[in-house]
Amino acid sequence: MTTLANNPSSQSTSVSDAAAQNLANKTKTAPQMASITPRWLVHLMSWVPVEAGIYRVNQVVHPESVKIQCDNLDESPLAQTFVDYEREPKEYRLKAVQTILDVHTRVSDLYSSPHDQVAQQLRLTIEAVKEHQENELINSPQYGLVNSAAESQRISTLGGPPTPDDLDRLITKVWKQPAFFLTHPEGVAAFGRECTRRGVPPATVSMFGSQFLTWRGLPIIPSDKVPVENGKTKFLLLRTGESRQGVIGLFQPGLSGEQGMGLSVRFMQIDRSAIASYLISLYCSLAVLTDDALAVLDDVEVEKFHDYAPVYR
Repeated sequence: MTTLANNPSSQSTSVSDAAAQNLANKTKTAPQMASITPRWLVHLMSWVPVEAGIYRVNQVVHPESVKIQCDNLDESPLAQTFVDYEREPKEYRLKAVQTILDVHTRVSDLYSSPHDQVAQQLRLTIEAVKEHQENELINSPQYGLVNSAAESQRISTLGGPPTPDDLDRLITKVWKQPAFFLTHPEGVAAFGRECTRRGVPPATVSMFGSQFLTWRGLPIIPSDKVPVENGKTKFLLLRTGESRQGVIGLFQPGLSGEQGMGLSVRFMQIDRSAIASYLISLYCSLAVLTDDALAVLDDVEVEKFHDYAPVYR
């Protein structure tokens, strides 16, 4: 007869970790997606609601022709004038960023604790749509910032990393109440290195709970959507707001299934294969109200490290 004292398994002093974990509830995070960014550009833009998806920009023709005359002591007649407008003003139409999310009802029915599967699928898909929106705001051939700058508002570096002189040149192009610079994170780092080398490390400012480098009091906003090609990127400087004749974002309010600014989520159907489908739509565009609201610095070198030591004053 085998006794408990003679049983080899009784020599263990405690249940093993592996066995104990079979009875424990594991804490699970919601799905993490590395491609999600802060999208500061969208937060800093001034957004204007658009009726019927169309925004028309009326501009004055030849503003220099408006005649103004000071009062004359000899009481001669004052100048008469009028302000003329463009006959065919430019119109901006909202563009759609859309996708269809499919979720099998078996998945949502059986595997929605502790995290609701449909809610998480919608959350992550909406984040991807918003990331695509920011990319379009910067790079769209029709309305993106990079392609909307007038030729007179584009300048190039003389080669090398971005310098304080380069950013000052941008300020001369957008000198009427500029709001912020925009560049790739590598552009921010390159500018910081160059300023440190020159002994003029830029000040920082706190916004949205984060620290940003500044130049002349203007924050330098990073976005990984600003293109980097062959080791070179761009710096942009914007004036924002409709009242300032700046750059504005456009969106459609009052959408069916509205979940945010210009964003809607609509349930479509459950097909015969038990797949539930949801339509996610985001309607937006961007308008540059006057040419001097946007300037672009091209050919900024960000990858080459020069063989010099920092110079401190």
